[in-house]
Amino acid sequence: MSRYYQEDCAPHNAREFANTGSALRRATRDNPRNLPCPTCGAPDRLTYADKMRGYQCDECANAAEWGAS
Repeated sequence: MSRYYQEDCAPHNAREFANTGSALRRATRDNPRNLPCPTCGAPDRLTYADKMRGYQCDECANAAEWGAS
């Protein structure tokens, strides 16, 4: 099994994620939520793990997927 599959496709423990239904990783002491969203620029929206995966904040992701409300 490739490392890519293990990290991104395998079932994850829900404690890894910030919220139910969110792809963003949970903030921890070693992975703080201290980076801005690359889409809207809002501060403190992403962790380093989120940034390395190319994510945006949940609000921007929802707007992109479902349309702005």
